[in-house]
Amino acid sequence: MIRLSIPVRQALARLTLPVLIVVAFGLMLLGKVDAVVAERARMTLADVMSPIYGVFAGPTERLHEFGESVSRLFTLASDNARLREENEQLRKWQAIALALDAENASLKANLRWIPDPAPSYVTARAVADAGGVYARAVLVAVGPNHGITRGQIVLDASGLVGRVTEVGARSVRVLLITDINSRVPVVLENSRARAIAMGTNGPRPRLAYWPSGTPPVEGERVVTSAEAGAFPAGLPVGSVHYNAQKVPEIEPTAHLDRLDVVRIFDYGLTVPLPPEAGLARPVDSRSRK
Repeated sequence: MIRLSIPVRQALARLTLPVLIVVAFGLMLLGKVDAVVAERARMTLADVMSPIYGVFAGPTERLHEFGESVSRLFTLASDNARLREENEQLRKWQAIALALDAENASLKANLRWIPDPAPSYVTARAVADAGGVYARAVLVAVGPNHGITRGQIVLDASGLVGRVTEVGARSVRVLLITDINSRVPVVLENSRARAIAMGTNGPRPRLAYWPSGTPPVEGERVVTSAEAGAFPAGLPVGSVHYNAQKVPEIEPTAHLDRLDVVRIFDYGLTVPLPPEAGLARPVDSRSRK
């Protein structure tokens, strides 16, 4: 074992921080000079790390579920009462839904309605929050020969999650709808007014560019619009919520803070991807006059 003198050790300690700073700047410059090489390097690292993330994700998820089970024991009576009330409401809505479904089927038959083709999809597990060049993104572990391409749409069991931005051999990176680079054309379900859901790097996207005279209504459902062919129509995004500054935001339907299993859909859309992180700037969320 080589023993270093105290002055040498002190000199090395003083050099550590400057060397790390130089290396960091060098990596940043390399990423700016050759974005393709930087992206390949990121996804190669993600492919290597995704199995490790998957190993740790299982025990962490089970521990989280155990904690939730223990907490539910203390609210069992109130939960049972709430569930009975919800079941009664669901029975009423079920009768209405069955009647509307039969009416809808009859109208489609009379109009000779041609349904849209069902999209293909791949089911995978989100294994880590790995932002890469984006602040709000998630890494999804997929098998080899997955056939996923950039731009495909990602949903969980509840609603829209985001879009695939980078593809590796065994993993893909998904830009979430809450990232500041994300722009999603949406429709306010009650008024049918069109707007844009803009990511803020916070927990909720912000609504912008709705038509004058049709402001968003608190609690109103928001779904995707087929405007410009960027997204298929009708995917659930969330509901309108006004923050403390009276700015309309979208409470996402998808559980973006605890993503587990997601589905990656191929709708056959070809659209430009979001810009590099940091190029997009927040836009005033007030409607255009």
